Amino acid sequence: MEAGAGSSSAKLVAACVIGGIVLGASVVALHLAGPVAIPALPPVDALRRRFRRGRRRPVRVYMDGCFDMMHYGHCNALRQARALGDELIVGVVSDNEITANKGPPVTPLHERLIMVRAVKWVHDVIPDAPYAITEDFMNKLFNEYNIDYIIHGDDPCLLPDGTDAYALAKKVGRFKQIKRTEGVSTTDIVGRMLLCVRERSASDSHNHSSLQRQFSHGHGQKIDDSGSGSGTRISHFLPTSRRIVQFSNSRGPGPDSRIVYIDGAFDLFHAGHVEILRLARELGDFLLVGIHTDQTISSTRGPHRPIMNLHERSLSVLACRYVDEVIIGAPWDVSKDMITTFNISLVVHGTIAENMDFMKDDLNPYAVPRAMGIYHRLESPLDITTSTIIRRIVANHEAYQKRNEKKEASEKKYYDSKSFVNGE
Repeated sequence: MEAGAGSSSAKLVAACVIGGIVLGASVVALHLAGPVAIPALPPVDALRRRFRRGRRRPVRVYMDGCFDMMHYGHCNALRQARALGDELIVGVVSDNEITANKGPPVTPLHERLIMVRAVKWVHDVIPDAPYAITEDFMNKLFNEYNIDYIIHGDDPCLLPDGTDAYALAKKVGRFKQIKRTEGVSTTDIVGRMLLCVRERSASDSHNHSSLQRQFSHGHGQKIDDSGSGSGTRISHFLPTSRRIVQFSNSRGPGPDSRIVYIDGAFDLFHAGHVEILRLARELGDFLLVGIHTDQTISSTRGPHRPIMNLHERSLSVLACRYVDEVIIGAPWDVSKDMITTFNISLVVHGTIAENMDFMKDDLNPYAVPRAMGIYHRLESPLDITTSTIIRRIVANHEAYQKRNEKKEASEKKYYDSKSFVNGE
């Protein structure tokens, strides 16, 4: 046992001596070789560039349009386009381009820009976009705006000479198609109003009380086979729970959120609506919007209203980035029970509306929130109402009639040759 222990100790000492000799020799060699350069760490900027190169560049998609009298069909097209990429850039066609290719727009460019920028799926907007995608503009989209794909619906977009407005994008393989939203178009909406004007002028005895709802539910006059424009295409809008979910936000208010409530008809959703909703949202953390029923609007604003039905109006409001939630079919009176149920902190109303006479009535719908000290009147940024839009069409009746006749013929052709397109 003692002899074995002595042998192990001797081996350990020998190993230490040899290790010391090797280490000493290495130090001497380094000294004779001179100073050794230690590689420097890359600068912070270089590290950031390497990190960025490692990340996937966002896919940017482009969609353009007139977006005249913007409706839920436009919004659904933008929603579908955004689903094909990470960032949606939207080109808004100029007034002059629309006039040259389709006829005079109902809403001017600055109002259309407000509307498009307010859609929650839009990342950025290009004003004064051309009606046709030229080679120069297409290269600008690809090189300056880093656009990967150009998007349009399955309905044809033809120039006055009959050529496809998106032919170049298709030729280079950078075009993607989405499904057109059934049941609504600017042509259809203008047609509803023009028919109202004709019917109201023809006879006051005609029952107008459900005229717009007839259109909205598919019971109105049909377009004639000749496409002469004597009628207007009925709406085939079929509301589904899936569509409402697609437009809805997935989040609710937090336990300490300041919930702001505003209600109205929001018929022919326009820039005036958007701007008052923007101001209302700035007063709290969560904006709840009440949308009145068709029956309520008819009883308070006349038998020819609303132009758009309840579900159509609800989708337009839901698409607005300033809106967190809507009440579909909100009551006319804001009650104490409703305020408690939704934990409403503030009730607001704009200074511009179709009819402000209710503020003088004993049956003021905001009597309860006023008594509670939670009612606030907002100064409306724009002097625009639904009647403003209707007056524009009535004032330029002949021009819009001709525009609709041309569009109705092309829409009839689309519906006659329509085939199923997969999409959401």
